[in-house]
Amino acid sequence: MSKINQRKIDHVNLVADLDELDRHQAHFDNIRLTHRALPELSLDEIDTQITFMNKDLSFPLLISSMTGGSDEMLIKMNRNLAEAAEAEKVAFAVGSQRILLKDNSSLDSFSLRDVAPTTLLFGNIGAVQLNYSIDIEHCKQIIKVLSADALCLHLNPLQEAVQPEGDTNFTALSSKIAHLSKEIPCPIIVKEVGSGISVEDATLLKNTGISYIDVAGTGGTSWSLVESKRSDDASLGELFKDWGIPTPYALRALQKFNKDFAFISSGGVRNGLDMVKSNILGASLCGIAKPFLKPAQESVEAVREKIRSLKKEYK
Repeated sequence: MSKINQRKIDHVNLVADLDELDRHQAHFDNIRLTHRALPELSLDEIDTQITFMNKDLSFPLLISSMTGGSDEMLIKMNRNLAEAAEAEKVAFAVGSQRILLKDNSSLDSFSLRDVAPTTLLFGNIGAVQLNYSIDIEHCKQIIKVLSADALCLHLNPLQEAVQPEGDTNFTALSSKIAHLSKEIPCPIIVKEVGSGISVEDATLLKNTGISYIDVAGTGGTSWSLVESKRSDDASLGELFKDWGIPTPYALRALQKFNKDFAFISSGGVRNGLDMVKSNILGASLCGIAKPFLKPAQESVEAVREKIRSLKKEYK
């Protein structure tokens, strides 16, 4: 088994089994919305549908990036998630596809159009890999395998710094993102993985030609703490376990860029009320991952049930 595949299995098992990795910081609870005793409308009339990237969604949910690889469990998870996303008309982002370039046996976890022919699908690769072995042709390849509507470039400097086998050369990535955005056949979404996007980051990204940012702030799964569980020295990951910008704070700070980017809210989004608050703060789409982890290991119907629950809360 490849090291990348084993790392993906480690990540899934750790996040599923250790509740402490989900920080439960509930930053959205600090936002209070005004109750209306006289709403003057019927609940049945509320239309939750949106259009994002020219595709219709039943409500603004993105099943966020989790995994993908050659292990039977990882293949089953992605296919369960994709099939459920198709049935319930929500968006779905796969986990990092770098393994696909090293292990052809992982193809089944990323070739998903047979079960999700119309789903809004996002590919995924670490932006830092543009400073290592990944080039434009590789990006085109992973887009083609998924038939992706967009490519997520994830930014994870903290995770890579803590990870025992991390890639830590983040030099000049904004210029490489700008070059890539001109060369690939679909939009790019730049996303963090749980530490947030700052005003300074967004200012840099304004010059890259991208139009989508996933703020992915703190409050949910701590990838610093995840990596501490895989390290011989856990102290570094534990020190930075809550490092970063809480998701609602990031959204509020980035409102000045609402004309420049469409924002995705993720990181500690755990229910339909968090999604509504994210929309009010300027997010067009809301990404949720951890609550789908165990349903994805069970069945398509378990994932669909979770989606329907979130939609009811949102409505």
